[in-house]
Formats: sequence, C-alpha cells, structure tokens
Amino acid sequence: MLRTLLTIIVAAVSAATTFAAEPPNVLIIMADDCTHNDLPLYGGQNAKTPNIDALAAQGLTFNKAYLCSAMCQPCRAELFTGQYPMNNGCAWNHSASRPDVKSMPHHLQQVGYRVGIAGKVHVKPDAVFPFQKVAGYDPSCVRNPTQTHDTAGVRQFMSAEEPFCLVVALVEPHVPWVMGDASAYPPKKIKLPPNVADTPRTREDFGHYLAEVTYMDGQVGELLATLEETGKAKDTLVLFTSEQGSQFPGCKWTNWDTGVHTALIARWPGKVSAGKRTDELVQYCDVLPTIMDLAGAETTGHNFDGVSFRSVLEGSAGQRKFAYFMHNNLPEGPPYPVRSITDGSYRYIQNLTPNELYIEKHLMGTRGKGDLNNPYWGTWTWDSQQNPATYNLVKRYMLRPPEQLYHTAEDGYEMNNLVSDSTFSERKQQLKTELTNWMTRQGDPGILQDTMDALEAARKQQHLFFPK
Repeated sequence: MLRTLLTIIVAAVSAATTFAAEPPNVLIIMADDCTHNDLPLYGGQNAKTPNIDALAAQGLTFNKAYLCSAMCQPCRAELFTGQYPMNNGCAWNHSASRPDVKSMPHHLQQVGYRVGIAGKVHVKPDAVFPFQKVAGYDPSCVRNPTQTHDTAGVRQFMSAEEPFCLVVALVEPHVPWVMGDASAYPPKKIKLPPNVADTPRTREDFGHYLAEVTYMDGQVGELLATLEETGKAKDTLVLFTSEQGSQFPGCKWTNWDTGVHTALIARWPGKVSAGKRTDELVQYCDVLPTIMDLAGAETTGHNFDGVSFRSVLEGSAGQRKFAYFMHNNLPEGPPYPVRSITDGSYRYIQNLTPNELYIEKHLMGTRGKGDLNNPYWGTWTWDSQQNPATYNLVKRYMLRPPEQLYHTAEDGYEMNNLVSDSTFSERKQQLKTELTNWMTRQGDPGILQDTMDALEAARKQQHLFFPK
C-alpha cells in the first residue's frame, strides 16, 4: 500500500516538474469558418483531413471546446485577450476592443516571448493587438482566389533563439469557396447534415466548401512540417482550432452548437498525452491564461474571464463548469440579440427579440451587384413551397422561439427543442439562472446591447470606423 502511494506521489511530482521545466514555444493554427463536426475528427462524413487526423493522433482532442460569439472578430478578440466580448469591447462583428485592453503580445512579451501573427488578423485597434506581422499567408478572407501561401516567413520567425508564440490564421474555408479541388466531392455523394437543406445548388456549394476544408488541412500539414524542419517541434505546444461554424444557416452567426463549438487539438510531445480525448469544457478566453500559466507568467490581476486549462493538458480535471455565448446581429443584419449557455451536455438559448425575423444579410441577401456569396439560400426559399423539410429549416433559421433547450450530447445538431418538456424543467432553470448571473457579471443589458445606440456609443468610445 505504501509503495503504491509513493509511486502515485512520485508520478504526480514528475508530471508537474516536467511541465514546469521549460516554457514551450506555442504555435496556434486557426481555420476560418469551419464547422467542427464537418471534420472527421468530430464525426464529419465527407471531408478528407489527413493532417488534422494525424495531429489528433499525436495530441489531445477537446470534445467540448467553445467560443463565445460565432463571428470572426469577436471570437478572435476573445482568444487574444482572455476576455468575453462585453469585457474587451468587441461585442459586434467588424468592431474593436477598447483602447485600454491588453492582449497576447503584451502579456507574453513580458516573459521573453516573441509574439507574431501570419494571415488574417481581423482585430483592432493595433495598439491593443501589437502582434509582429509575419509574411506568407493571405490576410484577406474574401479574396477570389486566395493568394498562394509561403512558409518562408513562418520558418524564419520560428528559427530565432528566443521562445515564440505564433498565430497562423488561415483564411479557408471562409467564403468565397474557391480553393482546393471540388471535383473530389461530387455533389450526389455528399452526405448533408440535418440542419442543411437538400437542394442541388446546396450540394454543389457544400462540395466547394469541403474542398476548402481539405485545402486548409494541407496548409496544416505544411506548417507542422515547417516546425519540424526548425528542430523545435518537441519544444512547441501546437494548438489547432477550427474557429466558428461555416457560412451555412444554423452555423456561423448563431448560438447553436454548430456555430459556437470549435475543434481544438493540443500537441506537445512528451508532455501532453498522444491520441487521447477529453470531455472537459474549455473556451477561447481560456487559451491565453493557459499559455501564460505554462510560460510561468502571472495570470491574476488581468481581468481575465478565462481560466487556465493546464491541468487538462496534464491529464487532470479542468476548472470550467459552463461555457457562455452571445450574439449581437448588428452590423450583419437587423438587431437580433441571442444569449446562451451550455454545461457540455445541455444547451439553453434565449432569443431576446423572438417576435422579429432573424436576417443575416451576407448569407441571405444581395445588393444586386453579383456579390451573392451564398446562392444556395435562394434555392431553400424556392423549394419551401414544395418541400416541408426545407420549409422547416428556413423557419428554424428565421423564426425562433423565446427559449430553446437542447440535449446536445444526444442531439448534436440541436434539432429537437425540449424547452416545453417538463422532464427537463429543473435543468432549464439551472442553466437559465446561471446565464442570467453571467450577463449580470458582464454588465450585459441584453436587448439594449444590440441597438444602433449601443453601436454608436462603442464607435465614439473606441474611435472606430464601422464599414457600411
């Protein structure tokens, strides 16, 4: 018995000292608008992603990783500041964080790290996010076609002597879906998820999206090979994340699981167990405190909303019990504020203006100038008259009830609203209470936050320019 106890103690001390011995380099690879469960790693039945699959076999896969707001700018600001959108100020897409906020470069430079970013930045102002710019990857997610990438700048940045933290923010599979080989995904062979209507044009567009997922996977492979060539792979924590969901209805710009659930893989050879999965909850705001924890930096006193998940990397339990979410629809369309929460098994959603129609102009609309990114939406509305299933999906997207409750663990696409089922009343009330408490802690007024007055106040406070 004593020998067993000593063995456990020695193993625990060994694990702790191994992690603390030398702060790691950090490589964060971000996809752009990639629904997590379109990846085979999370049950996707179409996409081919051999490099992401290989990375997962070498590291730890997080089954329940989330971001607070399923839009590019707010989620990136959350990742880089360790703060939720209301806290750092970037509570709408195409907005900015408050001028007094500190981010990843500020915190990590103080402990000797070089902090760089390659590719898409999409956060501002520059003074809040003073990343060293690294060349080689296209910063524009809407260019057609995307520029050819080059790993030379990344290799140079990694090769210097000082420890590094490098974010490589890829622009695939963000629309327009123009990269990769779409012929590898014949429309008739695609297995559409249940929250996507089955029309010929949707199948064609989904194939182009899948081609970009595979193209993105190829870039992941090139980046990992480049890291290997520098000789620093063993000393580097690699984090891969898929960002928010894709630009299909029910994913990006929503609080459904296919919007706010993100892929997350952590690889650190010899430190993080290979080929494992964890059900511990983590959120984007937890990433910066975790890196600081591993780097030996002080994580208290910084007004972080996130908590370190170092213990999860070490194979123990994490600190997070809930993940929280918000959506303010301006300037993506008319106001439509949404707030929600998950405990990892159930999701509770409040649609704060349920008498309004939900409209996302980039996904659903056009200015008549040939700028329609997603022509499949018109085929959904056209088919609604003849196809009840398609009509129900259009209705699901545009006309939402005040409250929704889903057993996400059994209903991954959240198609069955349980809010009226008395069996789940206690669970609903628990989540509703915790969501209300979170909004109070964040100083979130709810409906009033998603108004032109609130947007104008943010513009004046942050000296922002919001594009029309």
